[in-house]
This record gives sequence, C-alpha cells and structure tokens, in this order.
Amino acid sequence: MPFDLSDLNICIAVTGLKTGDNPQPGVPVIRCLRKAGFRGKIIGLVYDALESGIYVDSLADEIYQIPYPSAGAEAFLNRLDTILSRSAIDVIIPTLDSEIITYIRLNKELEQRGIHTFLPDEEHYLLRDKTRLASYFPDKGIKVPRTILINDSSQIMSLDQSMSWPVFIKGRYYEAFKAYTVAEALHYYQDICNRWGMPVIAQQVVSGDEFNVVIIGDGKGGMIGMVPQRKLVITDKGKGFGGVVVKNAGLDKFAADLMRILRWRGACELEIIKGMDNAFYLIEINPRFPAWVRLAEGAGQNQPAALVMLALGRKVDPLPPYRPGTLFIRHAEDVISDIQVMGGIAALGELINRTSEHCETSFPASGDPDIGI
Repeated sequence: MPFDLSDLNICIAVTGLKTGDNPQPGVPVIRCLRKAGFRGKIIGLVYDALESGIYVDSLADEIYQIPYPSAGAEAFLNRLDTILSRSAIDVIIPTLDSEIITYIRLNKELEQRGIHTFLPDEEHYLLRDKTRLASYFPDKGIKVPRTILINDSSQIMSLDQSMSWPVFIKGRYYEAFKAYTVAEALHYYQDICNRWGMPVIAQQVVSGDEFNVVIIGDGKGGMIGMVPQRKLVITDKGKGFGGVVVKNAGLDKFAADLMRILRWRGACELEIIKGMDNAFYLIEINPRFPAWVRLAEGAGQNQPAALVMLALGRKVDPLPPYRPGTLFIRHAEDVISDIQVMGGIAALGELINRTSEHCETSFPASGDPDIGI
C-alpha cells in the first residue's frame, strides 16, 4: 500500500456524490481514501438531495448541502462557516469542473479557516480551459483538433467551410455531442446554450483510439502519479464504463510533455486520441479526478490518498509504476434507503450519521432528527 492513512486523524470533505449514467468522482475518491486505511471523518458536500452517494451506507459520516457555484463566493463561504461550526474540515477535495475555480479563488479564505487543498493557481487553471486549448498548446508541440468558439448560431451555418462532418459540439464545462449535419449542430448548440451558456465549442472529430490519463501534477512540471487507460465500454454520453490500463511509451511521453508545459498542480484527467496518422491529439484537460479514479488505485497508485498528503504539505515521492492490464467495469446497483433520509437533507440541508464505524463524533443541533445514512 503506497499510503497508509490509518493514523491520520483529520476530517476530509469531498464533493460530487452523484453516480449513474453520468457519474461524478466523489464516491470513488472516498472509496480510495478508505482503501488506504483512512478512519477519520469524511464529509460529503452535495448540491442536490438526490445525489446517490448520500444514501450509500458507511460512505460519508456527515452530509451537508452547499449552494451551487452560480450562487457566488459569499454564499459558499457563509454556508461553509455554518458547516465549520458543526465540524472542523482539514482537507477539501473538489471533484466537479464548475466548482474548481471557486476553490482556487478562495484559497486564502480556506487557509484562514484551516482548510487545505492541492489545486493549481488560476493562471494555469485557465490555460487548460476548452476555449484555449487550440490557441495555446499547438505552438508548444501538442496537437489539438481544429477548434472554433461559437457565440452565434450563424457560425454553425458556416462550419462546413472550415471543418468536415462530423464535429463535436461542446459546452465549456459539460456536455459534448457528435453532430453529423448542420441541423444537428444547431440543435445541440441551442441545448448547450440553454444549459451552460456561451461560448459553445465546435471541435473537429479525430478518428482513432481513445485514451484517458489520470494524473497528479506536482506544480513544477513533473508528475506524482500517472495512469493511462483505454476505454472498452463507452456510453451514449461518451463516458467510459469499462477500461483497461495500457502501457504505451508514446502516450506516456505525450502526457509527460503536456505536464511539463502546463506545470499543473493537483489532479487532472487528460482525454487523448491516437489518430489514424499515429499522432496523439489532446481533446480535453479535466481539472479534477475522473469517475474512474479507482482504476488507478487498483493499478497500484492510490492518487486520492497521495493528494491528501500533498494538501497537508507532506513530502510525497512519485507513486510506483502502474500495472498494465488492470481492468475496470462499472457496476450499477440500486441503493435502498428511507424517504426520511431524503427529507432530512432537503429540509435541513444536512445529515449526521452517528452509527458509522468511521465517525468518532457528531454535533447535531437541538431538535434535529437522528437520521442515519
């Protein structure tokens, strides 16, 4: 075991507990921490009462609802201070694209509250934005598919003058659809605008083999850990529901070169395609752990555990080499609970689980129902 967290008596908060057809990374991150022997308190920070990880037994010791990132920094800090009056938090691991920038910009405020993170600074975070990939990286030797920022539907009508069909129509943070015609592209453009706003991104489709790489960057151009996988099972949303760890010297070098250029600090996921021309193309850089991060742990690199140690300022040596051939298949199952659990989080914005083996203490407010998760 690369990290033994069994003696680490701290509280770790993790966001993104939704699973399902578009799973968030919070649940596998927590399971990686438990796999490393962590017996301290884990707090789940959720945005919605229907995030399925709320209802999984012995996952999080306490659950607190927080405002959506669109509510702004002040609303977040006010809610955080209320949570801190109930439970101290030592480390936060944010796992959703749209919230990462909030945690980066509030770094000083979090430190003042005794909360540690391991995240990039704003400058390097913005370099990996989907809107900047094609303008920044090609000059550095990293191939990126042709990309156009769409701010008006009229630009869709002229896409065939600069791209060949099909093309990906993407949101800045979420959603990606493959469009084969102008009509499809217009439909996806409008749908993404309604959900996520502008700009919308049109990106040339590159045919080839898809790879994903989960990495912890040290912020100096190096990597603490790196595990690549090839997708074996892909949903209609493009999410990998099965994959295998692969060893490819060219892919490893591509990832290492990218980290050297970007000097990323913290967790990230690279989406890469090896084209029919045998060249590697950078498709996206996601600024957090992916939902398949347990594959890295299974392949010998417990990256969430390493991230906690880095957040605490501990020296962490590079993780051991990953084991090629390690396979994951995502397994869906029904979680059975009681309607009172949902009612508790919806009405009170929190759940305190006093029966978990991991929870040493809790601080229920007077009159709060004793609701177990």
